[in-house]
Amino acid sequence: MAETKRQKTIVIGAGPVGTLAALYAAQRGHDVEIYDLRSGVLPGVERAKRETDTLLPLPNKSLIHVAIFMISVRPSADPSYLDLRDPSTIPLNFTKSINLALSERGINAMRNSGRPALLEQIFKDTIPMKGRMIHGKNSSGELYEQSQVYDIHGRSIYAVDRGGLNKILLDELDAMPNVKLIFNHKLTGADFKKNKAWFEVSGSNKIDRAREIEIDFDFMIGADGAHSAARYHLMKYQRMDYQQEYIDTLWCEFQIPARELEPGVKDESKFRVSPNHLHIWPGKDFMFIAIPSSNGSFTCTLFMPSAHFNHLETNLKSVPAFFDTHFPGVTTLIPPSDLITSFYENPHLPLINIKCAPYHFSSSVVIVGDAAHAMVPFYGQGMNAGLEDISVLFSFLDANPTSRSVALEQYSEYRKADAHVINDLALQNYVEMRASVVSPLYAARKWLEEKLSVWLPGLGWQTKYSRVSFGNERYSMVIRKSERQGRLLSFWLAGMLGCPVLVGGLMAWRRMKR
Repeated sequence: MAETKRQKTIVIGAGPVGTLAALYAAQRGHDVEIYDLRSGVLPGVERAKRETDTLLPLPNKSLIHVAIFMISVRPSADPSYLDLRDPSTIPLNFTKSINLALSERGINAMRNSGRPALLEQIFKDTIPMKGRMIHGKNSSGELYEQSQVYDIHGRSIYAVDRGGLNKILLDELDAMPNVKLIFNHKLTGADFKKNKAWFEVSGSNKIDRAREIEIDFDFMIGADGAHSAARYHLMKYQRMDYQQEYIDTLWCEFQIPARELEPGVKDESKFRVSPNHLHIWPGKDFMFIAIPSSNGSFTCTLFMPSAHFNHLETNLKSVPAFFDTHFPGVTTLIPPSDLITSFYENPHLPLINIKCAPYHFSSSVVIVGDAAHAMVPFYGQGMNAGLEDISVLFSFLDANPTSRSVALEQYSEYRKADAHVINDLALQNYVEMRASVVSPLYAARKWLEEKLSVWLPGLGWQTKYSRVSFGNERYSMVIRKSERQGRLLSFWLAGMLGCPVLVGGLMAWRRMKR
């Protein structure tokens, strides 16, 4: 009896979303190949050390020993053998040290991956963030910090290093016999009717000329980011609605260094501010945030309209004074000279918002993550929504094992509403983070909604943030419930304000009748 041919699934993009998609596919017995245009050093350093144990009997082998050996046995230096796990590899967002917020949706997607040890490994290097810490200066000129917990029930989101998370996922895939990791390969063409794809293969050095290869596949998953090549080629086959928007805000990265500790001092003291908060210095038109790293440092981001960046670029010496005025206390955490250096050397990058639909063509291809719905980072849901895409996608594929085209059509229709909603919420949350967090009205509504969730749990009352970050119900359902709660609150408040007026009016009318 002939052996049934296994499905060949190729994934474009080896970021967190693409690698999770590959895990889901591999767990279902697919032959999986992951292609990424980025490069680095030779992959699987630990695996390479194991492979060379008998061939290179040197004590305390270093990465240099392993690399030299691997190059010697692979004189062609096959570019597919290069790997983006090398820390020197610059991600597609042009920065190296990006910290992300991992919340329930992303956690749940990895929980459902069929790799039970995966989350345990990831959580080793995460830091729980229980709320926001708002920084400012009061009317008497004193610095203050105000904690705003995310959830009245004590739930947290988690700060995670993007590179570290990506490495764990790639290492997990590296251990699977039906997965191939192929780097330095750029998708340049696709025929989704014949299920063929073409890749430009970059050389291992600048002297080598790029060559092109052709591959066959059964199913392609495009997870190659906001400027997706998979989406570009999909649009040639699918009548796709597409909307792209750049907001007038750029971002630049800074770092709060860890505190140097004396021997015997507790490890927690390496953090210069609370490690269990997302720190925000809000401003009317801009803001500065800081997310903790496990090494004691904080990855910081300045969000600001392009006009302000342009103004500071003409006078770099004014950068520390600008921070003192708008983000009080930052210059006590980051030396002024470091502020100037980071502002000058780190890129000033745009923020893009992308909506499109549908996400598939026939049974051949589907796009996920930023390729399908890139969003601004202000709800901390970009990666989480992308990881959730994978869980939702494979639930439809599992429900339709004999008709992938039906599964993809159902997925596109189902996911569109949710993707569009979270894109809009992310934009709206920018206003909340840079301005509303210091508003008494915002604090009052948050307090009331949280108390109602405790006092009247039968009502199912929750804040919008709690529903988004600590639950798995659809984003589109979250917004409907939140809007309904808002209408009820407005009605109750109007009633509370109206009652004294009504009583006073009745008393005045009775006096006039006497």
